[in-house]
Amino acid sequence: MNINWTINDLGLPEVSGEESLLARVKNLPLSYAEITQLSGRADRIGVTSGFRKVIETFPVPASEIPAGFKVGLSFAERVLRVDLVRDIGYDKNNCLRPTKVLFSADSANPYEIAPIKDYIANLTCNPGIIYDLFINNPEANVGNHFKTRDEVMAEIGRILGPGADISVELNDPFGKSDSELLEEAEKFREMLSEYRVVIKVPHTGPVNANNVSSLLAGDKRLTTRYTNPATGDAFRGHRLALLLREHGFRVNFTLMFEPWQAALALQARPYFINSFIRHRLIQSKAIERLLHRYQTTTDKSYLEQLRTLLVEKDYFTANETNIDLDTVFQEAENILKHRQIGTPEGADGLDAVRQNLRLLRHSNLPDTRLIVCSIEGNDNYPDIDRLLSTDEYSDMAGRVVVTAEPRYLARFTSANQVISYQRRFMNAANGMG
Repeated sequence: MNINWTINDLGLPEVSGEESLLARVKNLPLSYAEITQLSGRADRIGVTSGFRKVIETFPVPASEIPAGFKVGLSFAERVLRVDLVRDIGYDKNNCLRPTKVLFSADSANPYEIAPIKDYIANLTCNPGIIYDLFINNPEANVGNHFKTRDEVMAEIGRILGPGADISVELNDPFGKSDSELLEEAEKFREMLSEYRVVIKVPHTGPVNANNVSSLLAGDKRLTTRYTNPATGDAFRGHRLALLLREHGFRVNFTLMFEPWQAALALQARPYFINSFIRHRLIQSKAIERLLHRYQTTTDKSYLEQLRTLLVEKDYFTANETNIDLDTVFQEAENILKHRQIGTPEGADGLDAVRQNLRLLRHSNLPDTRLIVCSIEGNDNYPDIDRLLSTDEYSDMAGRVVVTAEPRYLARFTSANQVISYQRRFMNAANGMG
Protein backbone atom coordinates (compact mmCIF):
# COMPACT_ATOMS: atom_id res chain seq x y z
CA MET A 1 0.00 0.00 0.00
CA ASN A 2 1.35 3.42 -0.99
CA ILE A 3 0.96 6.27 1.49
CA ASN A 4 1.43 9.82 0.21
CA TRP A 5 3.38 11.82 2.76
CA THR A 6 3.80 15.59 2.75
CA ILE A 7 5.65 18.23 4.76
CA ASN A 8 2.39 18.84 6.57
CA ASP A 9 2.56 15.30 7.99
CA LEU A 10 5.60 16.25 10.06
CA GLY A 11 3.13 18.04 12.35
CA LEU A 12 5.49 20.88 13.18
CA PRO A 13 4.18 24.23 14.47
CA GLU A 14 4.81 27.05 12.00
CA VAL A 15 7.08 29.98 12.75
CA SER A 16 4.90 32.98 13.49
CA GLY A 17 4.51 35.32 10.52
CA GLU A 18 5.61 32.73 7.95
CA GLU A 19 2.33 30.87 7.62
CA SER A 20 1.42 32.28 4.20
CA LEU A 21 4.81 31.36 2.78
CA LEU A 22 4.67 27.85 4.24
CA ALA A 23 1.24 27.37 2.67
CA ARG A 24 3.06 27.13 -0.68
CA VAL A 25 4.92 23.98 0.37
CA LYS A 26 2.77 22.24 2.98
CA ASN A 27 1.64 19.65 0.45
CA LEU A 28 5.16 19.03 -0.87
CA PRO A 29 5.52 15.23 -1.23
CA LEU A 30 7.98 13.44 1.02
CA SER A 31 9.03 9.81 0.98
CA TYR A 32 8.69 7.61 4.04
CA ALA A 33 12.48 7.65 4.37
CA GLU A 34 12.46 11.45 4.37
CA ILE A 35 9.65 11.58 6.91
CA THR A 36 11.60 9.22 9.15
CA GLN A 37 14.82 11.20 8.73
CA LEU A 38 13.19 14.54 9.49
CA SER A 39 10.93 13.50 12.37
CA GLY A 40 12.06 14.57 15.83
CA ARG A 41 14.88 16.82 14.59
CA ALA A 42 12.96 20.11 14.78
CA ASP A 43 10.45 21.85 17.01
CA ARG A 44 9.09 24.25 14.37
CA ILE A 45 9.03 24.79 10.63
CA GLY A 46 9.73 28.02 8.76
CA VAL A 47 11.29 29.39 5.59
CA THR A 48 14.71 30.83 4.83
CA SER A 49 15.34 34.46 3.98
CA GLY A 50 16.16 33.19 0.48
CA PHE A 51 12.71 31.64 0.17
CA ARG A 52 11.11 34.94 1.11
CA LYS A 53 13.31 36.87 -1.34
CA VAL A 54 12.40 34.61 -4.26
CA ILE A 55 8.68 35.09 -3.62
CA GLU A 56 9.14 38.84 -3.31
CA THR A 57 11.03 38.87 -6.62
CA PHE A 58 8.50 36.69 -8.44
CA PRO A 59 5.05 37.27 -6.87
CA VAL A 60 3.33 34.17 -8.25
CA PRO A 61 -0.12 33.04 -6.99
CA ALA A 62 -0.36 32.35 -3.28
CA SER A 63 -0.37 28.55 -3.54
CA GLU A 64 2.47 28.35 -6.06
CA ILE A 65 6.24 27.90 -6.11
CA PRO A 66 7.84 29.74 -9.06
CA ALA A 67 9.22 27.77 -11.98
CA GLY A 68 12.99 27.54 -12.07
CA PHE A 69 13.35 26.69 -8.38
CA LYS A 70 13.51 23.48 -6.38
CA VAL A 71 12.71 23.09 -2.70
CA GLY A 72 15.55 22.49 -0.27
CA LEU A 73 15.42 21.70 3.45
CA SER A 74 17.87 22.57 6.21
CA PHE A 75 17.99 22.85 10.00
CA ALA A 76 18.87 25.90 12.08
CA GLU A 77 18.48 25.87 15.87
CA ARG A 78 15.87 23.10 15.76
CA VAL A 79 13.85 24.90 13.13
CA LEU A 80 13.31 23.07 9.84
CA ARG A 81 13.83 25.73 7.19
CA VAL A 82 12.39 25.44 3.68
CA ASP A 83 14.48 27.07 0.97
CA LEU A 84 14.11 27.72 -2.76
CA VAL A 85 17.19 26.87 -4.83
CA ARG A 86 17.68 27.99 -8.42
CA ASP A 87 17.40 25.05 -10.83
CA ILE A 88 16.05 25.51 -14.37
CA GLY A 89 15.37 21.78 -14.51
CA TYR A 90 12.24 22.45 -12.44
CA ASP A 91 8.87 23.74 -13.55
CA LYS A 92 6.51 25.43 -11.09
CA ASN A 93 5.54 23.79 -7.81
CA ASN A 94 8.79 21.82 -7.46
CA CYS A 95 7.93 19.57 -10.42
CA LEU A 96 10.73 18.45 -12.69
CA ARG A 97 10.41 19.47 -16.32
CA PRO A 98 9.10 16.67 -18.57
CA THR A 99 12.54 15.68 -19.90
CA LYS A 100 16.04 15.79 -18.49
CA VAL A 101 17.25 17.44 -21.69
CA LEU A 102 16.35 21.12 -21.53
CA PHE A 103 15.62 23.46 -24.42
CA SER A 104 16.73 27.00 -25.04
CA ALA A 105 16.16 29.62 -27.73
CA ASP A 106 18.68 31.77 -29.58
CA SER A 107 16.63 34.90 -30.02
CA ALA A 108 16.06 38.47 -28.92
CA ASN A 109 12.72 38.74 -30.72
CA PRO A 110 9.92 39.02 -28.15
CA TYR A 111 7.34 38.14 -30.81
CA GLU A 112 8.87 34.70 -31.48
CA ILE A 113 9.85 34.07 -27.85
CA ALA A 114 6.28 34.48 -26.58
CA PRO A 115 4.90 31.28 -28.22
CA ILE A 116 7.64 29.10 -26.70
CA LYS A 117 8.00 30.78 -23.30
CA ASP A 118 6.58 27.82 -21.37
CA TYR A 119 8.84 25.26 -23.05
CA ILE A 120 12.32 26.73 -22.70
CA ALA A 121 14.62 26.81 -19.68
CA ASN A 122 17.11 29.30 -21.06
CA LEU A 123 17.43 32.03 -23.64
CA THR A 124 20.73 33.09 -25.19
CA CYS A 125 21.45 36.29 -27.04
CA ASN A 126 24.52 38.20 -28.10
CA PRO A 127 24.99 41.61 -29.75
CA GLY A 128 24.51 40.08 -33.20
CA ILE A 129 21.20 38.50 -32.20
CA ILE A 130 20.00 41.65 -30.43
CA TYR A 131 21.02 44.28 -32.95
CA ASP A 132 21.40 42.59 -36.35
CA LEU A 133 18.59 40.07 -36.13
CA PHE A 134 16.08 42.15 -34.19
CA ILE A 135 16.48 45.85 -33.38
CA ASN A 136 17.94 46.81 -36.76
CA ASN A 137 15.81 44.32 -38.70
CA PRO A 138 12.52 46.04 -39.68
CA GLU A 139 10.90 42.72 -40.57
CA ALA A 140 11.43 41.47 -37.01
CA ASN A 141 11.18 44.73 -35.02
CA VAL A 142 7.73 45.56 -36.31
CA GLY A 143 7.09 49.30 -36.44
CA ASN A 144 10.52 49.91 -34.90
CA HIS A 145 8.80 49.52 -31.55
CA PHE A 146 12.00 48.58 -29.69
CA LYS A 147 14.83 51.11 -29.82
CA THR A 148 17.44 49.90 -27.32
CA ARG A 149 18.94 46.70 -25.97
CA ASP A 150 17.58 47.45 -22.50
CA GLU A 151 14.03 47.78 -23.83
CA VAL A 152 14.34 44.42 -25.58
CA MET A 153 15.81 42.62 -22.57
CA ALA A 154 13.22 44.04 -20.18
CA GLU A 155 10.41 42.80 -22.44
CA ILE A 156 11.99 39.36 -22.78
CA GLY A 157 12.30 39.13 -19.00
CA ARG A 158 8.62 40.03 -18.63
CA ILE A 159 7.58 37.38 -21.17
CA LEU A 160 9.70 34.53 -19.82
CA GLY A 161 8.91 34.94 -16.14
CA PRO A 162 10.99 33.19 -13.47
CA GLY A 163 11.47 29.77 -15.08
CA ALA A 164 14.15 30.51 -17.68
CA ASP A 165 17.69 31.76 -17.34
CA ILE A 166 18.66 34.58 -19.68
CA SER A 167 22.21 34.51 -21.02
CA VAL A 168 23.37 37.94 -22.15
CA GLU A 169 26.71 39.03 -23.55
CA LEU A 170 28.54 42.22 -22.67
CA ASN A 171 28.96 44.55 -25.64
CA ASP A 172 32.75 44.92 -25.50
CA PRO A 173 34.94 42.45 -23.58
CA PHE A 174 38.13 44.17 -24.81
CA GLY A 175 37.84 47.93 -24.55
CA LYS A 176 36.43 48.26 -21.05
CA SER A 177 38.04 48.09 -17.64
CA ASP A 178 37.06 45.42 -15.14
CA SER A 179 34.97 47.93 -13.22
CA GLU A 180 33.13 48.97 -16.40
CA LEU A 181 32.43 45.35 -17.32
CA LEU A 182 31.12 44.63 -13.83
CA GLU A 183 28.96 47.74 -14.01
CA GLU A 184 27.41 46.54 -17.28
CA ALA A 185 26.83 43.08 -15.82
CA GLU A 186 25.26 44.62 -12.73
CA LYS A 187 22.81 46.51 -14.92
CA PHE A 188 21.62 43.20 -16.36
CA ARG A 189 21.32 41.74 -12.85
CA GLU A 190 19.14 44.64 -11.75
CA MET A 191 16.97 44.27 -14.83
CA LEU A 192 16.59 40.47 -14.90
CA SER A 193 17.27 39.57 -11.23
CA GLU A 194 20.16 37.60 -9.80
CA TYR A 195 18.20 34.40 -10.31
CA ARG A 196 17.85 34.63 -14.08
CA VAL A 197 20.86 36.57 -15.36
CA VAL A 198 23.78 34.63 -16.80
CA ILE A 199 26.66 36.57 -18.35
CA LYS A 200 28.06 35.20 -21.59
CA VAL A 201 31.85 35.33 -21.68
CA PRO A 202 33.56 34.54 -24.99
CA HIS A 203 36.82 32.80 -25.62
CA THR A 204 39.10 35.54 -26.95
CA GLY A 205 41.99 33.65 -28.57
CA PRO A 206 44.54 36.10 -30.04
CA VAL A 207 42.10 39.03 -30.04
CA ASN A 208 42.97 41.83 -27.62
CA ALA A 209 42.32 45.51 -26.99
CA ASN A 210 45.12 46.51 -29.35
CA ASN A 211 44.15 44.43 -32.38
CA VAL A 212 40.37 44.13 -32.07
CA SER A 213 40.04 47.21 -34.30
CA SER A 214 41.43 45.06 -37.13
CA LEU A 215 38.18 43.08 -37.03
CA LEU A 216 36.16 46.26 -37.55
CA ALA A 217 37.90 47.92 -40.52
CA GLY A 218 39.61 47.14 -43.83
CA ASP A 219 39.59 43.42 -44.59
CA LYS A 220 38.52 42.77 -40.97
CA ARG A 221 41.27 40.20 -40.47
CA LEU A 222 43.93 39.53 -37.83
CA THR A 223 47.59 39.00 -38.60
CA THR A 224 48.00 36.56 -35.67
CA ARG A 225 47.05 32.94 -36.25
CA TYR A 226 44.48 31.45 -33.88
CA THR A 227 47.04 28.89 -32.73
CA ASN A 228 49.53 31.54 -31.62
CA PRO A 229 47.82 33.84 -29.10
CA ALA A 230 49.68 35.58 -26.32
CA THR A 231 48.99 33.72 -23.08
CA GLY A 232 47.26 36.70 -21.47
CA ASP A 233 45.06 37.21 -24.52
CA ALA A 234 44.03 33.56 -24.70
CA PHE A 235 43.05 33.44 -21.04
CA ARG A 236 41.31 36.82 -20.93
CA GLY A 237 37.91 35.16 -21.13
CA HIS A 238 38.83 32.75 -18.36
CA ARG A 239 39.97 35.60 -16.13
CA LEU A 240 36.79 37.56 -16.83
CA ALA A 241 34.68 34.49 -16.06
CA LEU A 242 36.37 34.08 -12.67
CA LEU A 243 36.02 37.81 -11.96
CA LEU A 244 32.28 37.69 -12.65
CA ARG A 245 31.89 34.55 -10.56
CA GLU A 246 33.64 36.22 -7.64
CA HIS A 247 31.02 38.98 -7.86
CA GLY A 248 28.14 36.51 -7.72
CA PHE A 249 27.38 36.08 -11.43
CA ARG A 250 26.82 32.81 -13.19
CA VAL A 251 28.79 32.55 -16.43
CA ASN A 252 27.96 31.09 -19.84
CA PHE A 253 31.43 30.42 -21.30
CA THR A 254 30.91 30.59 -25.04
CA LEU A 255 32.69 30.28 -28.40
CA MET A 256 33.73 26.67 -27.79
CA PHE A 257 34.30 24.88 -31.09
CA GLU A 258 36.96 22.27 -30.35
CA PRO A 259 36.64 19.64 -27.60
CA TRP A 260 39.95 20.55 -25.98
CA GLN A 261 38.63 24.01 -25.09
CA ALA A 262 36.30 22.52 -22.47
CA ALA A 263 38.70 21.26 -19.79
CA LEU A 264 40.50 24.61 -19.67
CA ALA A 265 37.20 26.51 -19.64
CA LEU A 266 35.98 24.42 -16.70
CA GLN A 267 38.82 25.83 -14.60
CA ALA A 268 36.83 29.08 -14.54
CA ARG A 269 33.89 27.17 -12.95
CA PRO A 270 31.26 28.26 -15.50
CA TYR A 271 27.55 27.59 -15.16
CA PHE A 272 27.33 26.74 -18.88
CA ILE A 273 29.87 25.56 -21.42
CA ASN A 274 29.07 25.26 -25.12
CA SER A 275 29.58 23.04 -28.14
CA PHE A 276 29.14 24.90 -31.44
CA ILE A 277 28.13 22.50 -34.21
CA ARG A 278 26.92 24.08 -37.45
CA HIS A 279 29.79 25.97 -39.10
CA ARG A 280 32.45 23.62 -37.78
CA LEU A 281 30.81 20.59 -39.41
CA ILE A 282 30.26 22.46 -42.68
CA GLN A 283 33.92 23.47 -42.73
CA SER A 284 35.08 19.95 -41.91
CA LYS A 285 33.12 18.51 -44.82
CA ALA A 286 34.43 21.17 -47.20
CA ILE A 287 38.02 20.46 -46.10
CA GLU A 288 37.48 16.71 -46.42
CA ARG A 289 36.00 17.10 -49.92
CA LEU A 290 38.89 19.24 -51.27
CA LEU A 291 41.53 17.07 -49.63
CA HIS A 292 39.97 13.93 -51.08
CA ARG A 293 39.86 15.44 -54.57
CA TYR A 294 43.53 16.34 -54.35
CA GLN A 295 44.49 12.90 -53.08
CA THR A 296 42.61 11.15 -55.89
CA THR A 297 43.77 13.45 -58.70
CA THR A 298 47.04 15.06 -57.42
CA ASP A 299 45.65 18.26 -58.98
CA LYS A 300 47.19 21.06 -56.91
CA SER A 301 44.35 23.42 -57.79
CA TYR A 302 42.38 21.64 -55.07
CA LEU A 303 45.10 22.50 -52.55
CA GLU A 304 44.95 26.09 -53.75
CA GLN A 305 41.18 26.09 -53.17
CA LEU A 306 41.82 24.55 -49.79
CA ARG A 307 44.31 27.30 -48.95
CA THR A 308 41.75 29.93 -49.89
CA LEU A 309 39.17 28.23 -47.68
CA LEU A 310 41.54 27.99 -44.71
CA VAL A 311 42.43 31.68 -45.01
CA GLU A 312 38.78 32.68 -45.37
CA LYS A 313 37.80 30.69 -42.27
CA ASP A 314 40.69 32.04 -40.14
CA TYR A 315 42.75 28.86 -39.89
CA PHE A 316 45.45 30.92 -41.62
CA THR A 317 45.81 34.68 -41.40
CA ALA A 318 45.29 37.25 -44.12
CA ASN A 319 49.05 37.52 -44.66
CA GLU A 320 49.32 33.77 -45.31
CA THR A 321 47.49 33.73 -48.64
CA ASN A 322 50.62 32.36 -50.32
CA ILE A 323 51.57 29.84 -47.64
CA ASP A 324 53.16 26.74 -49.20
CA LEU A 325 50.80 23.99 -50.28
CA ASP A 326 52.58 21.29 -48.25
CA THR A 327 51.68 23.23 -45.10
CA VAL A 328 48.11 23.54 -46.35
CA PHE A 329 47.92 19.78 -46.87
CA GLN A 330 49.34 19.05 -43.42
CA GLU A 331 46.97 21.52 -41.72
CA ALA A 332 43.94 20.00 -43.45
CA GLU A 333 44.96 16.48 -42.46
CA ASN A 334 45.51 17.60 -38.89
CA ILE A 335 42.09 19.24 -38.68
CA LEU A 336 40.32 16.13 -39.94
CA LYS A 337 42.38 13.85 -37.69
CA HIS A 338 41.46 15.71 -34.52
CA ARG A 339 37.81 16.02 -35.53
CA GLN A 340 37.70 12.27 -36.27
CA ILE A 341 35.56 13.12 -39.26
CA GLY A 342 35.91 9.64 -40.79
CA THR A 343 34.86 7.76 -37.64
CA PRO A 344 31.56 7.26 -35.77
CA GLU A 345 32.92 9.62 -33.10
CA GLY A 346 33.03 12.61 -35.43
CA ALA A 347 31.24 11.82 -38.68
CA ASP A 348 28.13 13.65 -37.47
CA GLY A 349 30.15 16.61 -36.15
CA LEU A 350 29.29 15.76 -32.54
CA ASP A 351 32.76 14.71 -31.41
CA ALA A 352 33.07 17.84 -29.24
CA VAL A 353 29.68 17.13 -27.65
CA ARG A 354 30.74 13.59 -26.81
CA GLN A 355 34.04 14.69 -25.31
CA ASN A 356 32.50 17.57 -23.36
CA LEU A 357 29.93 15.23 -21.81
CA ARG A 358 32.68 12.83 -20.76
CA LEU A 359 34.56 15.71 -19.16
CA LEU A 360 31.45 16.93 -17.33
CA ARG A 361 30.72 13.43 -16.08
CA HIS A 362 34.08 13.32 -14.32
CA SER A 363 34.26 16.97 -13.29
CA ASN A 364 33.82 18.41 -9.81
CA LEU A 365 31.15 20.80 -11.10
CA PRO A 366 27.86 18.88 -10.78
CA ASP A 367 25.69 21.89 -11.62
CA THR A 368 27.48 22.88 -14.86
CA ARG A 369 25.51 22.17 -18.01
CA LEU A 370 26.52 21.85 -21.66
CA ILE A 371 24.69 23.98 -24.21
CA VAL A 372 24.66 22.33 -27.64
CA CYS A 373 24.33 25.28 -29.96
CA SER A 374 24.69 26.57 -33.50
CA ILE A 375 22.62 23.76 -34.99
CA GLU A 376 20.68 23.67 -38.26
CA GLY A 377 19.75 21.46 -41.19
CA ASN A 378 18.15 18.07 -41.44
CA ASP A 379 20.60 16.13 -39.31
CA ASN A 380 21.88 18.16 -36.35
CA TYR A 381 18.89 17.91 -34.01
CA PRO A 382 17.99 14.27 -34.85
CA ASP A 383 21.65 13.29 -34.34
CA ILE A 384 21.74 15.06 -30.96
CA ASP A 385 18.44 13.44 -29.96
CA ARG A 386 19.78 9.97 -30.77
CA LEU A 387 23.13 10.59 -29.06
CA LEU A 388 21.50 11.54 -25.76
CA SER A 389 19.43 8.36 -25.68
CA THR A 390 22.39 6.02 -26.14
CA ASP A 391 23.68 3.95 -23.25
CA GLU A 392 26.91 5.97 -23.02
CA TYR A 393 25.25 9.36 -22.67
CA SER A 394 21.74 8.76 -21.30
CA ASP A 395 22.99 9.50 -17.79
CA MET A 396 24.18 12.93 -18.98
CA ALA A 397 20.92 14.04 -20.58
CA GLY A 398 20.15 16.14 -17.49
CA ARG A 399 23.33 18.12 -18.07
CA VAL A 400 22.38 19.21 -21.62
CA VAL A 401 20.58 22.26 -22.97
CA VAL A 402 19.78 22.23 -26.68
CA THR A 403 19.49 25.72 -28.12
CA ALA A 404 18.52 26.98 -31.56
CA GLU A 405 16.48 29.62 -33.29
CA PRO A 406 12.79 29.14 -32.40
CA ARG A 407 11.89 28.37 -36.03
CA TYR A 408 14.42 25.55 -36.11
CA LEU A 409 12.97 23.96 -32.98
CA ALA A 410 9.46 24.43 -34.39
CA ARG A 411 10.44 22.43 -37.45
CA PHE A 412 10.89 19.29 -35.35
CA THR A 413 7.41 19.46 -33.87
CA SER A 414 6.00 18.42 -37.25
CA ALA A 415 6.06 15.64 -39.85
CA ASN A 416 4.56 15.11 -43.30
CA GLN A 417 1.83 12.85 -41.96
CA VAL A 418 0.63 15.59 -39.62
CA ILE A 419 -0.72 17.25 -42.76
CA SER A 420 -2.09 13.98 -44.13
CA TYR A 421 -3.98 13.15 -40.97
CA GLN A 422 -5.23 16.71 -40.45
CA ARG A 423 -6.59 16.63 -44.00
CA ARG A 424 -8.48 13.46 -43.18
CA PHE A 425 -9.76 14.63 -39.79
CA MET A 426 -10.83 18.08 -40.92
CA ASN A 427 -12.64 16.74 -43.98
CA ALA A 428 -14.40 14.16 -41.83
CA ALA A 429 -15.50 16.84 -39.36
CA ASN A 430 -16.32 19.46 -42.00
CA GLY A 431 -19.87 20.66 -41.58
CA MET A 432 -20.46 18.61 -38.43
CA GLY A 433 -20.45 21.71 -36.22
